[in-house]
Amino acid sequence: MKNTVNVSARPGMKELDRMVGTWKISGGASGTVTYEWMDDGYFLMQRSAMDFQDRVMKSLDIIGYVKGFGAAESEPNITSRSYSDGGYITDYTYELKGDTLIIWRGTIGSSTFSKSTFSEDGNTLTGAWEWPGGGYQFVMTRMS
Repeated sequence: MKNTVNVSARPGMKELDRMVGTWKISGGASGTVTYEWMDDGYFLMQRSAMDFQDRVMKSLDIIGYVKGFGAAESEPNITSRSYSDGGYITDYTYELKGDTLIIWRGTIGSSTFSKSTFSEDGNTLTGAWEWPGGGYQFVMTRMS
């Protein structure tokens, strides 16, 4: 049975339900990425294995609203923390407005970000990663 988002978690997470499934990545990077809800539906997990610049990179991201222990309220933005092979930890901030998904490295307004657009049927995500001095284009196609 497919886990679903806990709608009481906070507005904004429900919109990320369109990411659930396995996607094939092509373009400047290649590989697969799978999104699934954690059992409680408060967080979305992303597992990826990508070939980028002749290196296969694997990571696990936990996406959601940060609410520190004992805090009354969550932080205002959807964020993720990525744990990748090699011991790297990277934070991102998500913005989903209509069919446009922007993922900022760090905070909103960062010079490193991905901007992509969902196709009308929701089965393709086309976009690019950009950073000072570089970047690449990609297409994600839903496999399941």
